[in-house]
Amino acid sequence: MGTKANKHRGRNRYHGRGKKAGRGAGKRGGRGLAGINKHRVMTRIKYMPNHWGMHGFNRHPTLRTVFVTVNVSQLEDMANGSDTVDLTELGIDKILGSGRINSALNVVVQEASARAIEKIEAAGGSIDVGNDDQSDED
Repeated sequence: MGTKANKHRGRNRYHGRGKKAGRGAGKRGGRGLAGINKHRVMTRIKYMPNHWGMHGFNRHPTLRTVFVTVNVSQLEDMANGSDTVDLTELGIDKILGSGRINSALNVVVQEASARAIEKIEAAGGSIDVGNDDQSDED
């Protein structure tokens, strides 16, 4: 016991430690996240705004449609000097329109964005977008 506590022993209600300082984690308001909705609520609001609750939304994996995509800017590297690129053989489902294309390429792919089709045709190439599963004949 320290000197201060000895001086206050028996003469004072709290023996020189204050009201809660001698009781475990009392002075700091509890251990861990104790009091986070009571006396430490402003700490939670300021520093931990997303501490509780659900955040975001995830669809069930059976409901998700995940495409393997490639951008227009990557097509010339994939062609390796040839004028035709068959993306379905490479396992790519969709082509997106980010980037530039300078050479005229014939591209075969399952799906393509409107911007990708526009850029490929503007470079003098052609794109074959086909859904092999569906037929247009009625």
